[in-house]
Amino acid sequence: MSGLDPETTMQFLFALRSRGVTDARVLAAMEQVDRGRFVKGLFAERAYEDTPLPIACGQTISQPSVVGLMTQALDVRPRDTVLEVGTGSGYQAAVLSKLARRVYTVERHKRLVRETGELFRELGMTNVTAMLSDGSFGLSEQAPFDRIIVTAAAEDPPGPLLAQLKIGGIMVLPVGQSDAVQTLIRVRRTETGLDYDELLPVRFVPLLEGLGKDGA
Repeated sequence: MSGLDPETTMQFLFALRSRGVTDARVLAAMEQVDRGRFVKGLFAERAYEDTPLPIACGQTISQPSVVGLMTQALDVRPRDTVLEVGTGSGYQAAVLSKLARRVYTVERHKRLVRETGELFRELGMTNVTAMLSDGSFGLSEQAPFDRIIVTAAAEDPPGPLLAQLKIGGIMVLPVGQSDAVQTLIRVRRTETGLDYDELLPVRFVPLLEGLGKDGA
């Protein structure tokens, strides 16, 4: 956000802190990533508000405080390899790129993969790879992962994603049976099984199987 005036940057970070984003590394990462680069068209002028906004293919860019809280719950370490399911605008992956060694992000819409891939290259984010894939199956060729983040809601954590999480790894995702009632949860994989924590109520688009229509 170096191109922004200091007052806008300060207001943006204050909104994050006031909603519970307190991890210094997460705040620093979000200060480095200009959300304005990930919002196009009519909504560009609202890029620095703490609100979700529509993007192409019927998807949304999450509100910054939710991105911050999910990233904070993920507790990414500098040597971690992270899988993101649901690239969308690319904003969440860009924030993760400042914290992790490597980020793989998968998306079912070809247009979003193309656009975010171009943007990552423009921004010099060489440790992020965007791929066209059905995210509900994870990315077995790069597994296991230290961290997995899902930015679409499933009724339950998908089995293939749980299987691709390292022992000691963390997954953060929204779960819920409807658009209106969803909960952000954190799953930790231990030597003996899986531990679940409920974090906060959220609203995300549904996690859909299969790829989007050609060109979508």
